[in-house]
Amino acid sequence: MKAVTDADFETAVLKSDKPVLVDFWAEWCGPCRMIAPVLEEISKEHGDKLEIVKLNTDENVGTAGKYGIMQIPNLLVFKDGEVVKQILGAKPKAALLRDLQEFIA
Repeated sequence: MKAVTDADFETAVLKSDKPVLVDFWAEWCGPCRMIAPVLEEISKEHGDKLEIVKLNTDENVGTAGKYGIMQIPNLLVFKDGEVVKQILGAKPKAALLRDLQEFIA
């Protein structure tokens, strides 16, 4: 999974030609570390339909602030430059796949 920053967020996420799930996370966040391998698996299995990227909220406060990220992990799915889905908190893989079904089917 690729890391994005304030500097390349627009190009990597908002201008992407396919849906992009952005994992807003931080180094100190335990649930963020728990969900990371699950997102990695989903990325490998469904990367052709849904791109998954990570954005460190401590290092990229501009983007995190713009999207009102108050708690993490916070997953936002962007399509055509707009937020189309929000998933809060760490979830098991099966639950995440259900939440993302419309983007990976």
